[in-house]
Amino acid sequence: MAEANRKTTLAERKEIAEYCILHDKDYAGTAAHYDVSYSQVYRWVKKYLTSGEPGLADNRGHHKTDDEVDELERLRRENLRLKRELKEQSMVVELLKKAKEFEGSEAGQSTL
Repeated sequence: MAEANRKTTLAERKEIAEYCILHDKDYAGTAAHYDVSYSQVYRWVKKYLTSGEPGLADNRGHHKTDDEVDELERLRRENLRLKRELKEQSMVVELLKKAKEFEGSEAGQSTL
């Protein structure tokens, strides 16, 4: 059985995929040889055959920059940003109102 959550580098994934292909796509044998899961070897080989080495890259957590997205997505992002700013400004206004109320009530108590 393969080690749970074994971390591999891009070079290792490439080596594993090439090894499996050279050995007539023996996924089980390759998984045992490199101590990774059968399903992971299968996915890496499939990605390697369709996309080459770039297909083996781990893109989790990668967010496209504004330059990489289309106009619609860029506008959606800007809309979300503006909504967050508006909400933050509303919160500041409410906080200032509460502070003013508190100061007013404190001044009224000191005169008693």
